[in-house]
Amino acid sequence: MGAKVVAYMMMVALLAMTGCIKLAYATDPTQLQDFCVGTNDPNDGVFVNGLFCMDPKLATPGDFFFGCLDKPGNTNKKVGSNVTLVSATNLHGLNTLGISMARIDFAPYGENPPHTHPRATEILTVIKGQLLVGFVTSNLQNGGNRLFSKLLNEGDVFVFPQGLIHFQMNVGKTNAIAIAALSSQNPGVVTIANAVFGSNPPISADVLTKAFQLDKATIKYLQSKF
Repeated sequence: MGAKVVAYMMMVALLAMTGCIKLAYATDPTQLQDFCVGTNDPNDGVFVNGLFCMDPKLATPGDFFFGCLDKPGNTNKKVGSNVTLVSATNLHGLNTLGISMARIDFAPYGENPPHTHPRATEILTVIKGQLLVGFVTSNLQNGGNRLFSKLLNEGDVFVFPQGLIHFQMNVGKTNAIAIAALSSQNPGVVTIANAVFGSNPPISADVLTKAFQLDKATIKYLQSKF
């Protein structure tokens, strides 16, 4: 390796160490200590990463435990699915660790409708049944959007990139179960149909008529469903 290359690499390393080069991270900020157990009592806490931190001396094994994912969620809903999310909200030991997970239950032909997670990539494993899954890219240079879709069987894994619209649908005649991991302690969720047609206050029908190229009566009907 030439002397100039070595000198250049040493200069880059030095600038990074001194903070002259700003680094960007694509996930939650790295935790600031071994752990930061979330607490709803701010009296003795320090505000870090969205939740107050408990004094580490007061933490217990229960702060790192959640024991309800063996119970099926209620799928008796219009879409026929239920998401049980485990995040820093109900498992306080996750606070600052940049990860969460969910159990997704599906009735026969139920679906987890098109939605996005603004702060997380999702990786999903089918535990029971058969799911049709997919995600749609952001707008391409030609103005279109590409669909990536796959039929998953038990044990199959699929990943949904952060922020992209995605879905899962049970294509079987029996119940299905999936487990998902997400790269944020608070991934957030935007269900597309609910957000567009069910916002409060509602989006102007004139806006949606133009956007979807539908008549106003159809837009009003869709809004009434949400």
